[in-house]
Amino acid sequence: MTIDTERLRRDEFAWMDAGNTIYLNAASTGPSPRRSIEAQMDFTRRRATPHLVGFDDQFGTLDRCRALLAELIGASAAEIALATNTGAGINLAAWGLPLGPGDEVVVPDGEFPANMYPWLAAAQSRGYGVHVVPLRDGVLDEAALLAALERPGVRALSVSWVGFSSGARADIDRLGAACRARDVYFVVDAIQGLGALTLDVKRTPVDLLACGGQKWLLSPWGTGFTYVRRAVLESVTPQPVSWMGVRDSDDFSRLANYDLTWRDDARRFEQVTLPYQDFAGMAESLELLRELGAAAVSSHIHASAHCLLDGALALGIPLVTPHGFHGGIASVRPGDAKSASARLDAADVIHSVREGTIRLAPHCYTNDDDLSRALDALRG
Repeated sequence: MTIDTERLRRDEFAWMDAGNTIYLNAASTGPSPRRSIEAQMDFTRRRATPHLVGFDDQFGTLDRCRALLAELIGASAAEIALATNTGAGINLAAWGLPLGPGDEVVVPDGEFPANMYPWLAAAQSRGYGVHVVPLRDGVLDEAALLAALERPGVRALSVSWVGFSSGARADIDRLGAACRARDVYFVVDAIQGLGALTLDVKRTPVDLLACGGQKWLLSPWGTGFTYVRRAVLESVTPQPVSWMGVRDSDDFSRLANYDLTWRDDARRFEQVTLPYQDFAGMAESLELLRELGAAAVSSHIHASAHCLLDGALALGIPLVTPHGFHGGIASVRPGDAKSASARLDAADVIHSVREGTIRLAPHCYTNDDDLSRALDALRG
């Protein structure tokens, strides 16, 4: 199954062919498809008369998102807690996992701050240690991570599936298996991976996964989710506590019958009230990715990123992203990144500069002309 980019752009991203802009910045913000924008606008318009937006409109929208996200990663809806960002899930792990004095969490260096600061802050308060594993040649050193799991007291490993700057892809199957064998919690920051890559948590041993929706899932700002494996659900303490995290809280007629008994699923971790209009948009974006096929989307993105890496190599530009094992990010390091970025700007190629690298991030809508023009601008 292949992506018909011409039809996709016409139906969902018409602005891409209405001007001269080449959008290669999904690793920063994925553009919203037409259907997502329309769903958000419709919900917001109805919000003007809130008495006409019923319980099913609000909570049914959240149910739909949980179901679509569960299908996307091979989980059950009961293992999905909706959230407004990736940090919600990482904070849940850092503050909610059973960790304390004498325990240690392993985190690689070079992580996006959302997967570092929660661990450092919680460690100060809860008394556990954080062991930061250095990078090797600027990318994730998996051998060193595996070796670090042998340290006394290690109880958790937290890693980004795809590095935000390098674009390096972690082998989460291998790392997860090593954690499972050692009874170590495995936490994954998936925001730069999911959507560009496929995942089945029935095969990949992940205990807790955090993912914002605004990048590769093409969803609105303020949408995301946390996956908590059913087997570890009872080990994680809800942090912070939501009034709808307890059982029977859907019955608004007896809210003052206080009973601090958690729901029996991952909704115990959700923070209400969630932005329903944005999750209505997320549901439509997830439906689009579902229609296109997660495998087809991943294959198209991977091929596009690979083309950019091949093209950069042919131009003599050093690669940061490992050529053989990557997601959707293609990071390169020209001799003068500032000048290269200026050339891309002049050609209206939307990109990012991260840690001294040029980061290009294609998606399902990227076509051959986009790639050629980006490489022409890099060539200068």
